Amino acid sequence: MTSRDAVDPDLCHLLARAAAVERRIRHAVELRRSSDPDPDDDFRGLYLTDENIVRLLDEAGARGFPALEEPLAGGESSVAPAEEETGSRLDRLAREFGLTALDTEILLIALVPDLDDRFEAFYGYLNDDVSRRRPSIGMALGLCGVALSDPAARARLAAGAPLRAGGLLLAEDLNRPFLSRALRVPDRVAAHLLGDDAPDPRLADLLAPWQAVPGVGDPAPLAGVLADGVRLAYLSEDQGGAGTALAASALTRAGRGVLGLDLARLAEDPSPAEAVSALVREARLTGAGLVCAPLDAVSRERPGLLRLLTATPVPTVLVGRAPWDASWSVAPPLLLHAPRVEPSARGALWRDAYRLREDAPLPPAIAPDRLLAPFLLTPEQITGAARSAAQAARLAGGELTADHVRRGARAQNAAGLDRLARRIEPAVTWDDLVLLPDTHTQLRELTARARHRDRVLGEWGMRPGGGRGRGVSALFAGDSGTGKTMSAEVIAADLGLDLYTVDLATVIDKYVGETEKNLERIFTEAAGVNGVLLFDEADAIFGKRSDVKDAHDRYANVESAYLLQRMESFDGLAILATNLRANLDDAFTRRLDLVIDFPVPDPEQRLLLWDRCLGRTLPRGTDLDLPFCAENFELAGGNIRSIAVTAAYLAADTGGAVTMETVIHAIQREYQKLGRLTLASEFGPYLGLVQG
Repeated sequence: MTSRDAVDPDLCHLLARAAAVERRIRHAVELRRSSDPDPDDDFRGLYLTDENIVRLLDEAGARGFPALEEPLAGGESSVAPAEEETGSRLDRLAREFGLTALDTEILLIALVPDLDDRFEAFYGYLNDDVSRRRPSIGMALGLCGVALSDPAARARLAAGAPLRAGGLLLAEDLNRPFLSRALRVPDRVAAHLLGDDAPDPRLADLLAPWQAVPGVGDPAPLAGVLADGVRLAYLSEDQGGAGTALAASALTRAGRGVLGLDLARLAEDPSPAEAVSALVREARLTGAGLVCAPLDAVSRERPGLLRLLTATPVPTVLVGRAPWDASWSVAPPLLLHAPRVEPSARGALWRDAYRLREDAPLPPAIAPDRLLAPFLLTPEQITGAARSAAQAARLAGGELTADHVRRGARAQNAAGLDRLARRIEPAVTWDDLVLLPDTHTQLRELTARARHRDRVLGEWGMRPGGGRGRGVSALFAGDSGTGKTMSAEVIAADLGLDLYTVDLATVIDKYVGETEKNLERIFTEAAGVNGVLLFDEADAIFGKRSDVKDAHDRYANVESAYLLQRMESFDGLAILATNLRANLDDAFTRRLDLVIDFPVPDPEQRLLLWDRCLGRTLPRGTDLDLPFCAENFELAGGNIRSIAVTAAYLAADTGGAVTMETVIHAIQREYQKLGRLTLASEFGPYLGLVQG
């Protein structure tokens, strides 16, 4: 180095302290040579001669260590006063980890081989073994001028002492006697002291990019208590909560950096305790606090990990949905509730994330506030949704569309519910529905409830108290084939959500309590997705409670009572479909937002259904009499669709068009499925086309 001013002050300070260590080593070598009974032994130091050591010592100026006026064990150096006021990295590290002057000198003695490879030769010489190129505990204490039998000095290198407990110093060769064990500074600590702030590679797969997000909640109260010394806080949140963003904002406001830990990845790590130690050391090195989420990933299966995290000496904010368990920590945490990202903030966050990804302005027709209103998304998910939408638009080679925005939001869904319910990507619209005007209006009202629930129930507080969620639930009641499932699909399409149909075969269990557990899994997984949950044949699990005559009745009533409570706390959109409305418990009906009846279509509606089910591309014969079919055959829409498909297959087999004969034959097959008689009054002049 040509000048002290040409380098970073932290590095100047570190090299000056290393020069002090070098002078101690020079003194130790000279003392060793003067007291050696056989200085001319050719095997001295295992082929490392005294002349080589002297030559290496004389290379100090060439290696770049600045001269030190008077190196002291206490740590004083020739650092400029301005640098001393702010404190070097080494000084800050000593304060953070509670190191004494002796600790700091020992750390430097172990560190210098990583700064200059000459020290490996020095230590090999002093160890009288060139294969041992690290300082031993005894050598480090001796270089500091401390008696090797001093119990206080030896305690500074015990496993629980700050140097080793904080991960700053590793003692190797543990099978050797205490004084001959080698000391090594981990690479991350050495890199930090040299000015490198890149996180430990050990943590690369565990860190999460959680950052402060302006405009989401008020971080001031949490920031204040963190700045005052509170070390542990737990932010509980609901679906779409801003817990991680609020925690990061509070730490930033308290003057701390942010280290995000993905607890789901930590739970899969083969050595989680080692990972936590590396994470805590990283936080202490950089002056950061920890934001750990989601707590639910480890709260049940790995509570021991939580006890490790809650005992850290750095500010730690845990985020999750599970209620806090006092057994997870010795000290009680500060308990807070994190708000959701409300609709007014979602659009702004989405726009900011999209602009960072794309230079092009948003098309005028795109309104993220309205499009994202049905979705409960965290700030991180909103950012991911914006990036996903931008990629989809680029793939399509065109302008961003509303469908790209919705698809990007759906891409943030967790996959757990797919194992418990059948996912349907909606492919129908309002134009495909043929319903009575009042039924159609009620479906529109249900969609509006789902779209504006956060504003009405959240911002306006229209459902206070009682642990009620912000969910929307409805009952679709009507005969089979009247359009209940299709209507649920239309609602999902209008909201931009996926439809999840719950398979009752995966829910109902003959063993007591198992049905409730299965339902709880479904509701829990549904809380991690933005979708419409459809319970078909709902009366099978939402049936009426009865008088208790035996144990079966009692457990059946417990099951119904559980469902009543769980439906009320559900935050999503749930639709119950049943053919037997009278079988549902009245308590369910009270908790439903809407009950929509689906009557059998009248002749006018049936004519529309016949026309739409046959489609525009299917060839039609000239004798096709759809008004007759609509007037004479009292069928639901599902039956008409099935007849149309059967007629299409018959036409394809004959290579011709759909004629009245193929339609009558298809109707006859549908009647056979339904167990209905073929009556002359219904088939009229076409009775002769009925086969058999």
